[in-house]
Amino acid sequence: MASTANPTRDDFAALLDETLGDASDGGFEGRVVKGTITAIENDKAVIDVGLKSEGRVSLKEFARGEEPHGLSVGDEVEVYVDRVENSEGEAMLSRDRARREAAWDNLEAEFGEGKRVEGIIFGRVKGGFTVDLDGAVAFLPGSQVDIRPVRDVTPLMDMPQPFQILKMDRRRGNIVVSRRAVLEETRAEQRSELIDKLSEGQVIEGVVKNITDYGAFVDLGGIDGLLHVTDMSYKRVNHPSEVINIGDTVKVQIVRINSETQRISLGMKQLESDPWEGAAANYVVGTRHTGVVTNITEYGAFVELEAGIEGLVHVSEMSWTKKNIHPGKIVSTSQEVEVMVLEVDGEKRRISLGLKQAQQNPWEAFAEQHPVGSQVQGEVKNATEFGLFIGLDGDVDGMVHMSDIAWGISGEDALALHRKGEEVSAVVLDVDVEKERISLGMKQLERGAPTAGAADSGSSLKRGAVVTVTVLEVRDGGLEVQAGDDGATGFIKRSDLGRDRDEQRPDRFQVGQKVDAKVTGFDRSKKPNFSIKARQLAEEKEAVEQYGSSDSGASLGDILGEALKGKDSD
Repeated sequence: MASTANPTRDDFAALLDETLGDASDGGFEGRVVKGTITAIENDKAVIDVGLKSEGRVSLKEFARGEEPHGLSVGDEVEVYVDRVENSEGEAMLSRDRARREAAWDNLEAEFGEGKRVEGIIFGRVKGGFTVDLDGAVAFLPGSQVDIRPVRDVTPLMDMPQPFQILKMDRRRGNIVVSRRAVLEETRAEQRSELIDKLSEGQVIEGVVKNITDYGAFVDLGGIDGLLHVTDMSYKRVNHPSEVINIGDTVKVQIVRINSETQRISLGMKQLESDPWEGAAANYVVGTRHTGVVTNITEYGAFVELEAGIEGLVHVSEMSWTKKNIHPGKIVSTSQEVEVMVLEVDGEKRRISLGLKQAQQNPWEAFAEQHPVGSQVQGEVKNATEFGLFIGLDGDVDGMVHMSDIAWGISGEDALALHRKGEEVSAVVLDVDVEKERISLGMKQLERGAPTAGAADSGSSLKRGAVVTVTVLEVRDGGLEVQAGDDGATGFIKRSDLGRDRDEQRPDRFQVGQKVDAKVTGFDRSKKPNFSIKARQLAEEKEAVEQYGSSDSGASLGDILGEALKGKDSD
């Protein structure tokens, strides 16, 4: 009993081992324990943690920054046991490790709850900075320092500020924090508060913070709004810098607030009078106005009629004669032009303009200056399979159909006689202003050819009439003939020289020879077409009807003989 009431030193050691574990087995090592300061010697605190021997910890580990340690004998402190006993028989203790372990415990709890933590930026490392989180060292990436890039971080160092833990791994001792996340969250809260105070249609002043190609960002007192380039003015603005500059104080109207994205759209032109009000009354269809070309595209040109009102001249309405050409080759930016209003749509704010309508139609001008029958000259601009295109005055083209190029030869052969760039003369046959077509003839200028409209000038020639013609020229394709001594000239095709094939030889005729032929029609130039074959067939028919039928037993020769005798007696 005496031994139980008065425990020996061995009994006390056994009791301690039972409570904390065997010190020799390292039960204390790697743990944070409480100890008592028994002495302060040579800038070190002597601490008893209940082990066989005391340990010493530098007083610097108890100091926070420039503040003194403030320790005294008898104070209770927490320390980390690195080793129970070193080579000198003392316990190896650490206040820094104890603080770090405690900090990790707190940080893990706060990280799990998503809370912010307080820390101090105290050093620079590759790619970022180091942060002291009450004893635990964290890494702050350079991209997470602020919302916008920061050139100088010095003002942010050595001062307590909040951080958000992004990632932590206690086993590896890694902690990654962000200051930017805290700023964005705070900014979002401030934005929500400011947005609640704003309303659509409200007029407010702001300061231009940044300018881009599509608009400007305006600071409305802690929250930015976008002033789009199209909302700066009713007139065309090519770049925002034409209207505002960074640092300018501007008065704007809140056009729209998107509560989901917290984006604010601003406008300046909304504070001005709308020039489109009454535009339909000011710009009546068919009226002419003077404007300035502001922009040129592939499909046309925009013309400013007044500040804020632009109209489009489509490429098809730019020139009477220039087709399929880029608008930039007809007009240039800043050029003053006269245009005609073609259409007005006040609701869609669109005005269709015509540039060519403000100029005289070149086909009308040509028709006035060159009536049908007049002679013109021009250059062969193009030869097609059906005719020649001739460049004429007023930058218009006329066409000579292949049948109107020359008499007595086929159209294909006539086309082969002319080449691009050749200067030729022709007669105006017809002008169709609406269809923008001019018909020309070249063969009508040949000797004895009738002028346009000859059939309406009292000519005695009529379709079906039989007349005596004089051979003017013998060609391979037929005969060029003239009715009477000074009548109209015409042509007898080879196939019309006789009923039989032997008679269809032009070489059996001579210049000056007179023959009877029937008028079978007129070509587009009113020149008569003659036919000996048609005359023969008509006479045969007439003879059959007058003198008998081939069914009567009389031969065709007998019938024709009787017909000739009748004519002789007459």
